[in-house]
Amino acid sequence: MKRTFEMIETREDWDVIVCGGGPAGCAAAAAAARMGAKTLLLEATGALGGMGTMGLVPAWCPFSDQEKMIYRSIAKEVFDALKADMPYVPSARLDWVPIDSEKLKGIYDRLVVDSGAVCLFFSQVCGAEAEDGRIRRILVCQNGDLKIYQAKTYIDCTGEGILSRKAGAQMVTEETVRQPATHCFALGNVDLFAFQHGPNMHGSKAESPIHAIVASGKYPHIQDTHICCNVVGQGTVGFNAGHLWEADPDVPEQISRAMTEGRAAAREYRDALAEFHPTAFGNAHLASTAPLMGIRESRQVLGDYVLTADDYCKRRSFPDEICRNSYYVDVHYSKEEAALIAQGKKEAVGRPERYGPGESYGIPYRCLTPVGFSNLLVAGKIISCDRMAQGSARVMPVCLCTGEAAGVAAVLADGGNVHEISTEKLRERLKENGAYLPDAE
Repeated sequence: MKRTFEMIETREDWDVIVCGGGPAGCAAAAAAARMGAKTLLLEATGALGGMGTMGLVPAWCPFSDQEKMIYRSIAKEVFDALKADMPYVPSARLDWVPIDSEKLKGIYDRLVVDSGAVCLFFSQVCGAEAEDGRIRRILVCQNGDLKIYQAKTYIDCTGEGILSRKAGAQMVTEETVRQPATHCFALGNVDLFAFQHGPNMHGSKAESPIHAIVASGKYPHIQDTHICCNVVGQGTVGFNAGHLWEADPDVPEQISRAMTEGRAAAREYRDALAEFHPTAFGNAHLASTAPLMGIRESRQVLGDYVLTADDYCKRRSFPDEICRNSYYVDVHYSKEEAALIAQGKKEAVGRPERYGPGESYGIPYRCLTPVGFSNLLVAGKIISCDRMAQGSARVMPVCLCTGEAAGVAAVLADGGNVHEISTEKLRERLKENGAYLPDAE
């Protein structure tokens, strides 16, 4: 008997389908559902939160512009809820706040479920049917079955632009090498007194033991001095450390090899730190490695506006901006640049200057509206921007804000053209939700 592909068509239609349950996807789904939209969130893994949970990123990027919190509304809800459940974190602290990934999973669960949205885990988008600039249906793989879902409006929060790519959307193209990835991990049974009162561990500090570790040549999977770490729990330190330069998520061989190399590196970090910083790490053990690779850069979907490094440098405001951003241009070095830096050739480094207190720029709604599609929105690190601007806009506080804006916009569109909604109404609704949106100059 001949067997062939079988697709199961679901009978339920949705107002909004959000693909990807990272920070952007969670915020998008919650925002849409809170406005009364029948909302479905599809997540490929078994937990919400993306890099802050399944990726084990140990700390939030700054929530302030060095004067005040500027990532508010749903972003503030999530941030404040986690801080409240981590009593050793000062309540007034806004920047580089550590993340307890297990507690954050629960916060995202409650955010989405309490909003009224439906979340389906282990649901990977693998196809889209599009015609005349509209996505009609999407194909989702669930436990070996191919199921068809349909909605009025779709929001791509996959982080890799999977839905947009499957639908045929255009990408922002640049002839450039992608940023390296990082595989995060956590060490347990750390002597926190020795850790907190010992040398500064950050790779930019001369006293960090990472420099001696790399110079020793004893740990072949530790190839550079990138290391950031935070206390994320009792006796537990989370690490965002090392670079993996060939970790393209579009190439199964590369991403698979990077995962095994990342785990091997985590084991070496444990041994190396036990040797070079024994007072803190002599009795430490490798507690966990991330189920997800930390992909900083893959693709950006071409929108009605492409955010640029010039916008960042000029602190530009826009009449249709849906959030402000003060995070610096955090583009990690290519393998070639890293080699030059290791040789002490600092001229390899060239990035726009960081902002001073109170400075920020706006992200326009037009970065969320893909060219050529009337019922597709994007949010998170795939919004329309050039490479340098993406290095600033890709981080979790910003993803939460662009996600919320996309969710609200999807409901305002109500199945119509997302390019034609009133951005004044969008901004008004976001302000009502608590967003920080000063009037554009």
